[in-house]
Amino acid sequence: MKSIFLSPSAPIKGAKEPQRSHRINHEIKLPEVRVVDNEGNMLGIIPTREAIKMAEEKEMDLVEIAPQAKPPVCKIIDFGKFAYELQKKEKLAKKNQQQQLMKEVRFKWRTDTHDFNFKVRHARDFLMEGNKVKGSVMFRGREITHHEIGKELLERFVAELQDIAKVDSPVKLEGKNITVILSPSKSKKK
Repeated sequence: MKSIFLSPSAPIKGAKEPQRSHRINHEIKLPEVRVVDNEGNMLGIIPTREAIKMAEEKEMDLVEIAPQAKPPVCKIIDFGKFAYELQKKEKLAKKNQQQQLMKEVRFKWRTDTHDFNFKVRHARDFLMEGNKVKGSVMFRGREITHHEIGKELLERFVAELQDIAKVDSPVKLEGKNITVILSPSKSKKK
């Protein structure tokens, strides 16, 4: 049996290193930075080495918060806590993010009034839930010669739903289908 010795600095095969978007301590290579302490007080523009020493004295890290500013803004904080708070904020934002689904309502070019109204009611429910709706008219074989009937049907569909929806993609012919995409109006959504 053969044993393998890995030095502490050697990367483990297959292990991913956590990605950081903020530079900390000696990764900051600029001559001077604007420093904010852990209570939120502005300390002013200080040479980077001096700011790192101040952070080390408080047993904290110097973290680059706003690299695009002139000079960049750095904060003296505990990086572990900072990373945890960022992760928590991202998770909360992801949780509160509303996912919009695309629901499809299909018609044939000969769809009768009752069936049309039934499908419009379903589309209205989908829009009220906050989903997008794709209305499509399908043609088979030589039925495509009546594409103007399908176009009129979809224009009527849009007119029925204009009080709660707006047109994302106008009525257009795609192969043997004519489609329109509607999304809920922001003001009319529940």
